[in-house]
Amino acid sequence: MTVGVTQYTAGMSAVVAPITCETTCVHPEAVTAARLALPDEICVERATAFLKLVGDPTRLRILSALTSMELCVCDLAAVIGLSESATSHQLRLLRTGRVVTSRKEGRVVYYRLLDHHVTTLIANALDHARE
Repeated sequence: MTVGVTQYTAGMSAVVAPITCETTCVHPEAVTAARLALPDEICVERATAFLKLVGDPTRLRILSALTSMELCVCDLAAVIGLSESATSHQLRLLRTGRVVTSRKEGRVVYYRLLDHHVTTLIANALDHARE
């Protein structure tokens, strides 16, 4: 019996894709190339922390709202349906994690996504979820 994962083709018919090799073999060149492509431990830790920040539903809603424009805390709170205090707390986490940046204009603080990497990641994640 083949153990596999059920995948669906464009016509929605089920196809069972194997999840393990039928024989044990190691391809030394492929293993070496893959190991060389691995990021260092610090990079992995930073990327993991970044993805954990982005992976929270409330923070993802905030980031989604910020993909279109810079918004102040009050506007973001109204968009996502949270209190200003709760929104500010989430924004502080995102700012500390280098996901958003802020600027102050008088007594109002405006937030935006830090850079194009964050913008692209959010857009790609949402596009992937919509497929």
